[in-house]
Amino acid sequence: MSILADSVTGYLEHSSWIRRMFEAGGQLKARFGADNVYDFSLGNPDLPAPPAVVDGLRSFTEHAGEPFAFGYMPNGGFVWAREKLAAHLSKEQGVDLTANDVLLGCGAAGVLNAFLRAVINPGEEMLGFAPYFVEYGFYVANHGGTFRAVMSKADTFAPDLAALEEAISPKTRVVLINSPNNPTGVIYSRKDLKALTELLENKSQEYGKPIWLVADEPYRFLAYDGAEVPSVLPLYPYAVVISSFSKNLSLPGERVGFAAVSPLLHEKAELMAALTLTNRILGFVNPPVVGQHIMAAALGSQVDLNVYAARRKAMGEVLKNAGYEFQMPAGAFYFFPKAPGGDDVAFVNRLVEERVLAVPGSGFGCPGYFRLAFCVGEEVIRKAADGFAKARASVK
Repeated sequence: MSILADSVTGYLEHSSWIRRMFEAGGQLKARFGADNVYDFSLGNPDLPAPPAVVDGLRSFTEHAGEPFAFGYMPNGGFVWAREKLAAHLSKEQGVDLTANDVLLGCGAAGVLNAFLRAVINPGEEMLGFAPYFVEYGFYVANHGGTFRAVMSKADTFAPDLAALEEAISPKTRVVLINSPNNPTGVIYSRKDLKALTELLENKSQEYGKPIWLVADEPYRFLAYDGAEVPSVLPLYPYAVVISSFSKNLSLPGERVGFAAVSPLLHEKAELMAALTLTNRILGFVNPPVVGQHIMAAALGSQVDLNVYAARRKAMGEVLKNAGYEFQMPAGAFYFFPKAPGGDDVAFVNRLVEERVLAVPGSGFGCPGYFRLAFCVGEEVIRKAADGFAKARASVK
């Protein structure tokens, strides 16, 4: 007799490879010591938050004893916080935004759930490009929809727009993109984004209802070698940017995320009213009080990008010297090499024997590859070189 919902029982049986490898790492560290295990499984930013975060927190504590300092506020966040966020995003996204164009919520995941609850009808679907963050599928299922992946172009992992066009159907309600991408590090070009929005415009006209474009952008700040991260908001009325401050401010546990709506959208007030409602009725109620004060103080600040750039270089050298096939990530803090021998699960298990933790590409809907998160110290990357080399050499 099962005490759980059938769907949740299934989720547990196919739980995230990321968490599975993270937990395996805990066992290895207990056995061999943390310094002798090289954990590239979890994208948990290790850099300290920038000084502006500490200043914002300190400033808030000076008023924390006042009445209602931790009280309820509008469900979409403090007006003053949204005003500051809108001004910041106007510069970042290249559009004019006001406080009425943005909503704050409980992390990007919470905001994405609020958005999907607002626009997805049961039986409709969200499309995305593989490889993809596995929990997208769970988020859509929360609201009676389904997630369907379209494979990116081989090796380059650029969006395959021809394949997407073939996949779009009358059931398609949302197309989600993630650029810079987790797990590949690919940044979608302005040319591809323009072609994508033209495709969605045409399909929306064909089916007589809008197909939303959601850009999931937690890694926007992390682009290397001067790479541009184009915005979708000026390109398409039904574009929405959803992101957070988890990575650029090293605040994943504070759960502060946001949605920004294209100013081209005529029904903007209707969508924002819906997002405000769903943010409440899903149980989030409002974004964290402390997180909003921190965000407002730290807008325009970020962690030291030079550290990530040095780690990227080190990981590239380690993989190249060991004979792996890969492309340098243009953004984010992940590598996505080909799995020697082709079996990503088997090869990740081989890496575990060398006390190196990675995540199979199967966990991102893309077998044959594996993900490495380089949000770890450069010394960890260098010390793992021997393990990477041995695992690679063992595969004929």
